[in-house]
Amino acid sequence: MIGYICKYTPIEILESMGEEVERIEPEVASFNQADTLMHPNICSFAKGVLETALERDYEGIVLTTCCDSIRRVYDVLREKLPGRFIYMLDTPRITKDAGIRLYEKRIRDMIRAFEEFSGKTFDEGKFEALLREKNAAKEAAEKSKKYALRVGILGARANPNIHKILKEHQVDVAFDLTCTGIERKLIAEGGNVLNGYAAGLLGQFPCMRMETAANRDQMIQRYADSADGVIYHTVQFCDNYSYEYAWLKETLHRPLLLLETDHTKQSYGQILTRIEAFLESLQSSDDARRETAAKRKQEREGKTGMYVLGIDSGSTSTNAVIMDGKREIKAFSVVRTGAKSGESADRILKEVLEKAGLKREDISWIVSTGYGRVSIPFADENVTEISCHGRGAHYFNPKIRTILDIGGQDSKAIKLDERGEVTDFVMNDKCAAGTGRFLEAIARTLEVSIDELGPAALASKEEIEITSMCTVFAESEVISLIANNKEKADIANGICRAIANKSFSLLKRVGMEPDFMMTGGVAKNPGVIRAVEDKIQAKLYICPEPEIVGAVGAALYALERMDGAVG
Repeated sequence: MIGYICKYTPIEILESMGEEVERIEPEVASFNQADTLMHPNICSFAKGVLETALERDYEGIVLTTCCDSIRRVYDVLREKLPGRFIYMLDTPRITKDAGIRLYEKRIRDMIRAFEEFSGKTFDEGKFEALLREKNAAKEAAEKSKKYALRVGILGARANPNIHKILKEHQVDVAFDLTCTGIERKLIAEGGNVLNGYAAGLLGQFPCMRMETAANRDQMIQRYADSADGVIYHTVQFCDNYSYEYAWLKETLHRPLLLLETDHTKQSYGQILTRIEAFLESLQSSDDARRETAAKRKQEREGKTGMYVLGIDSGSTSTNAVIMDGKREIKAFSVVRTGAKSGESADRILKEVLEKAGLKREDISWIVSTGYGRVSIPFADENVTEISCHGRGAHYFNPKIRTILDIGGQDSKAIKLDERGEVTDFVMNDKCAAGTGRFLEAIARTLEVSIDELGPAALASKEEIEITSMCTVFAESEVISLIANNKEKADIANGICRAIANKSFSLLKRVGMEPDFMMTGGVAKNPGVIRAVEDKIQAKLYICPEPEIVGAVGAALYALERMDGAVG
């Protein structure tokens, strides 16, 4: 087995010599070896490649000169795996005739090196036959079934989970112009086969280091016209593509999702939530669907005997709402999630039914949302919390255009249009800084209850700056402040202001358009509310029970599904 990472790698050469090749797609649990052998701040993809290469029993690995991080991976692998075929293929930056001739020569050098390593011989006739076979298979694949929704992928190499999630949701990938999106012409008719092959390799959509990357903006615009939306993928600690995203956000006339991954197993949940929310926002732009729902609404009016349930399974609380056919809340309930989201969901189902005076069979449709939405077996379908918070916020106050949702372990800023549809959103990363868990940890350090923390902040008389949002470091700061006899009220206020600063950066990324609303359990904290309002210089709308906004949105989605069932 030969591993490779780049679309410019001549894998067909190795396949024609009888080798099995595999693109290295790291999804690791930790970077323990990579952090020791390289550096913690090296590109997380490069670290993931090193971890995977050291774990897997590859006979050889072919790398390309795409960046300094991969060059460092090559150096480490040469040292740690001396008996393997570890090869660095220097990819030309230029793509014109001179670059093609140079790459052909370098490919031939690689062939000779692998012949010497393996004892095998390269046969140009077998190679050309393989190219023709692959070309025919590619043409057949392009004629296969296409789905109604088309999404393109740009940026750094596409995490395989992106393709997996899109396929599971029956979304057609209109284009993949990342490091993994092989679109080369595999064979040139007549003449030097290897020269034509090298031209095909270099003729792919250019990565950022290639000479033709100067024209990426015009090429991206042309490709984007074929897609309903675009996912722009970046890798943690890789700066090149983040600059391009900032430019595209201003100029690309297509819905755009920024998705940063670190190639760890733990990132899958956030990738799934972000992509599902993005797809929901694309689907919600269907005017015909909205008009049909509006017509169905007339048929639903007055049907108070029809009930739906929305359930929001969060990391801290599980919230449920029963709504009738008139969009009126019949009952709601909030319970602590506990160790297992499925058990808390069963508990809240029983509780909210009792409050409403209903039985399970009285509920026509159940929609789940939140991080535990897929773990609720009795739900008929699930919708992301991004879309549900948008729908729920619009229900409580149609003037809302920007939502700040701070939950137990993540924070989100969501932008809505006048219909309550999500037009943009951002989420914090995997760190729990500034969330409910963060506040709970600080409250324990101050030896007060979480309910006392916010009111205490309102009594502050001295401004204290908390410099770190990391829970561990912030706790250390708080302990130092306590040792210096600082008042608990002043420390609590400093914590609230730190959360407001972090929230402000999220809100700026989606665009701060009034009116503003805050949702989630932290919206019950008056200290945080005051601090955020001071930072954004505007009032926050807080509904009577901010924890149920997502569950209300889920119930509204359930009603919408029943609207469709009426017809």
